[in-house]
Amino acid sequence: MSATIIDGRAMARRIQAAAAAEAADLAAAGWAPRLVSVSVGAVAATELYVRNQRRQAAASGIGFEARDYPATISAEELGGVVAGLNADPRVHGIVIQRPLPAAIPVQALQRAIHPLKDVEGLHPASIGNIVYDDLALGPCTALAAVEILKALPLDPAGLEVTVIGHSELVGKPVAFLLMGLGATVTVCHALSREVAAHARRADAVFVAVGRPGLVTAEMLKPGAALIDIGINRVETPEGPRLVGDADFEACAEVAGWITPVPGGVGPVTVAMLMRNAVRATRMQMERYRGAYAVG
Repeated sequence: MSATIIDGRAMARRIQAAAAAEAADLAAAGWAPRLVSVSVGAVAATELYVRNQRRQAAASGIGFEARDYPATISAEELGGVVAGLNADPRVHGIVIQRPLPAAIPVQALQRAIHPLKDVEGLHPASIGNIVYDDLALGPCTALAAVEILKALPLDPAGLEVTVIGHSELVGKPVAFLLMGLGATVTVCHALSREVAAHARRADAVFVAVGRPGLVTAEMLKPGAALIDIGINRVETPEGPRLVGDADFEACAEVAGWITPVPGGVGPVTVAMLMRNAVRATRMQMERYRGAYAVG
């Protein structure tokens, strides 16, 4: 194995420590950050995410409340829940846990969150701000993936990058973030031809598709950085395990740097959520002080 394995957990700890320091400053000013998580139905994966977020919030000095609603709740009722959280000055961030029941349109629910409480960075306003290099509350997973690249000894300016996957939540934001850093970006999707050829030209490859083993060693330029954002549960003779979208063992023989799954982008994503939480709290504090200042 020749690649350097990128330690996402170590990077997450550094981001979390900075968030904790800012949370302490906000609490001293009377604005202790507080997140509310909204889950619908009993889903094992969601429960795991909530436990992880609760643990990271506690370590960052951020209040965390998990609200669970039955799978029978209507979209209108859940919209009312979000409206109530928007209006509650004690709540500084709202997290919508996925998946949601098919009857609840996730995009409409995300759009209902006030942009200043959009700590996941998935409101259309937050996504759109990336085009203008406004990253105040950017999408956590995309920010995490690009933050990892920025930590490598590679200058993003002029870097040839291929992004495999063009979802609204990950692929497209990653591409815009990279362009904001001056990278030359190629975005591949289901209709792209010669994906392997695009990937082999790249100094860095980002993949977020949800297909285990999609990226093979033959698709990489020797020494390239591989940022694997995929999370897939697969069955093995030893039992179920989590893997990314790349053939990790084979790609690690060719890549210069590679993110493991788990332990790569995932921990940094949660750390970015905590960073967004303290930023959202500060923005709300400043908005409140600006609106109600005397004299």
